[in-house]
Amino acid sequence: MSNENTLREEICDVGASLYTRGYTVGSAGNISARLEDGWLITPTDACLGRLDPAAIAKVNLAGEWVSGDKPSKTLALHRQVYDRNPGVGGVVHTHSTHLVALTLAGVWQEDTILPPLTPYQVMKVGRIPQIAYERPGSPKVAERVAQLANRVRGVMLERLGPVIWESSVSKASYALEELEETARLWLMTDPRPAPLPQSALDELHAAFGVQW
Repeated sequence: MSNENTLREEICDVGASLYTRGYTVGSAGNISARLEDGWLITPTDACLGRLDPAAIAKVNLAGEWVSGDKPSKTLALHRQVYDRNPGVGGVVHTHSTHLVALTLAGVWQEDTILPPLTPYQVMKVGRIPQIAYERPGSPKVAERVAQLANRVRGVMLERLGPVIWESSVSKASYALEELEETARLWLMTDPRPAPLPQSALDELHAAFGVQW
């Protein structure tokens, strides 16, 4: 139970940090974490900046709501990620401004929303594909995520925001922040910067084992 309590606190801390710095607003976004006997996920329509550890929803391995407030409607999407990635411990979804703006202005490529611009983008995030717009909570999105979940570290939902997964909630939030910062750099530069050359990508692969 102590691990569950720690995860509840981590979800609240990450939510407050993201909200305070403007990565999400109002009651947008959600966060989940893996447990041995199920998952924790932020309640539906909860403000990430004002989460109560005790109110975070718990769902068992059968997908049944066990305790806390009503779980977010994106639970099905999160479960697709966990089911296909045993090493994933946390999923974070926000409506981050620059990433949503990127989908409105037009992403670099549908299968890679941003080119490789910075070394930490390559190392911490990698290629992020866009999923065409569907209403929030649409089962079609969960189906599409299921096809991609074990090939990438996240997806970008058109007009909604990023969904990023990692070994922990904190690490997922760090990758999301790196992606949002890269989108901000891309949108604020004119002309658009050139991607890192293949030689630089090869060097990152040799030094850190990362693959673009």
